[in-house]
Amino acid sequence: MITLKNVTLRRGTKVLLDNASVTLNPGEKVGLVGRNGAGKSSLFALLDGSLHEDAGDFSVPAQWRMGQVAQNMPETDMSATEFVIQGDVRLLAAQQEVAAAEASDDGDRMAHAYMELHDAGAHDAPARAQALILGLGFKTTELDNPVNSFSGGWRMRLQLARALMCPADLLLLDEPTNHLDLDALVWLEAWLKKFEGTMLVISHDREFLDAVTDVTLHIDAAKLVRYGGNYSKFEDMRAEQMELQQNAYAKQQEKIAHLQKFISRFKAKASKAKQAQSRVKALDRMEKIAPLLAEADFSFEFREPANLPNPMLSMQDVSVGYPPAENALEGTGPTVIVRHISRSVLAGQRIGILGANGQGKSTLVKTIARELQAIEGDITEGKGLNIGYFAQQELDVLRPADTPLDHMIALVRELTAAGKIAGQATREQDLRSFLGNFNFSGDMVKQAVGSMSGGEKARLVLCMIVWQRPNLLLLDEPTNHLDLATREALGMALNEFEGTVMLVSHDRALLRSVCDEFWMVSRGGVAPFDGDLDDYQRYLLDEAKRQRELAKQEANAAAKAAAGARDTAAGNRKPARPGPSRSSLQTEVDKLDARMQQLGGESRTLEAELGHAAAPGEIADLGRRLQAVNDELRELEERWLDLSSQLETSAA
Repeated sequence: MITLKNVTLRRGTKVLLDNASVTLNPGEKVGLVGRNGAGKSSLFALLDGSLHEDAGDFSVPAQWRMGQVAQNMPETDMSATEFVIQGDVRLLAAQQEVAAAEASDDGDRMAHAYMELHDAGAHDAPARAQALILGLGFKTTELDNPVNSFSGGWRMRLQLARALMCPADLLLLDEPTNHLDLDALVWLEAWLKKFEGTMLVISHDREFLDAVTDVTLHIDAAKLVRYGGNYSKFEDMRAEQMELQQNAYAKQQEKIAHLQKFISRFKAKASKAKQAQSRVKALDRMEKIAPLLAEADFSFEFREPANLPNPMLSMQDVSVGYPPAENALEGTGPTVIVRHISRSVLAGQRIGILGANGQGKSTLVKTIARELQAIEGDITEGKGLNIGYFAQQELDVLRPADTPLDHMIALVRELTAAGKIAGQATREQDLRSFLGNFNFSGDMVKQAVGSMSGGEKARLVLCMIVWQRPNLLLLDEPTNHLDLATREALGMALNEFEGTVMLVSHDRALLRSVCDEFWMVSRGGVAPFDGDLDDYQRYLLDEAKRQRELAKQEANAAAKAAAGARDTAAGNRKPARPGPSRSSLQTEVDKLDARMQQLGGESRTLEAELGHAAAPGEIADLGRRLQAVNDELRELEERWLDLSSQLETSAA
């Protein structure tokens, strides 16, 4: 078990843990929560040995193997599959030991090395690695692509797959969902539920925490407080505790009253549609934990739009995608992602945009946001349409050397030049005050953006969007860098916003609390999704199963094509002669079946004998025989596949 007893932990002059104690038992799945800066990542650093306690006693079982996602961006020409396989440190060590043992010609050492290589799962390592890669959203055609050929977000997915490849007793996951779409997130949840070791996870996705954790560890006032249960149960228990603290609770009454007024207003508005019921449930939950939400030190609101055109926009037979690259061959056409979209966006709608990774959600949003031109069809905008667009890569376009105040001043100049200033106060003091609403106060307004955290940058982007008083909000994964308190604040602000919202997000709590309807981007089209998020998760799992079956069929077809090509090449090299008859092919297949059964039995017998052998010479001999049997078995399986393909061809 993991024990901390009266531990004090400092970073610089800041005390993160002060005389803190907790025990975590083997096999527990722990959500580590606390405000930004409370010390969550520092506690991880203590667990992985990169930090040491300043006082007290701390211990992790010495024999435990640890898995953790590396935070550096990988730079290598290694294939995606090989990169992930190398995350299995036990397998790498076993391979190195086999090579050293064979070079030493030490029978005892070779015996133990062969046993360890077998126990490390060398025979199925590529299959295990590829299952992780495909589960995290990659295509089968990308399995052998170099790591350097992928963008940053996809490389971080490979780092996650590499960490999951490691056979770990303790798994540390710090914001594992940040670079994932909803389909990959659902897959990751299913994988982690089957993980048998001890796990600690830091995440700002409440539904993810609810799905994969059974204990919550709260860093509060430099102490560690353990709660039995997932994040929602932690919220319930903490809200009850706060109610008992009458002095603190009394100070929150005004905020709670506002919350409850807000909740009542939007529950009354919610329709009876299935999708809207998720929103009602989310609002019910907010009512239950009102004391906890009122404790949050951050809230904001979208200002009333200057006008509300209806419809906001209309799309008629629109196709979206990307123009040909600048260096493309002459005559190369655009790449179309989604076709024949005919839909209208009305004032006041709350639309969640769903779809598996790569189907075109972001492309659709970019086109509506005027970042991309429609390839075909017409988009008619309502008079006075004012779009506020939060893009996934929005944080990258902030200027690192500039301050929040510099960004606001530049925004005012840009909109003034475009004639789009709609009565907003533009003096420097007004801009400072506005930044203060987003927790940029004092010296922070003059701090270089490049030195800020991802959450602070995301707040700045939201601040700039709010200041523009949009009437249509297009939000593409806005919560990736936001903590739980800021996500709650965003959800409330979106519900109170009087304009229209179109939202792409893997944060299901936000989708449930904000959206009344969903659009599905799938198989090159856009259609209403007649269901709620639970229905959508079931759809994703079914779709993943369909894709696996499709990949299997494609692999079989490729194997047949390769066999046919080999046969054709052989026919070109040799005089034509009649091919083997179906009966002779079937006879050889039957012989192979019998031999493979025999070898399979022999392999199982040798494995059992290895487990009971004691003498080094005997172990070495068994290891060599097992390797020879498995090598022959692999060769026969390849021949069996080839002959089976020929049998199918001759039957056609």
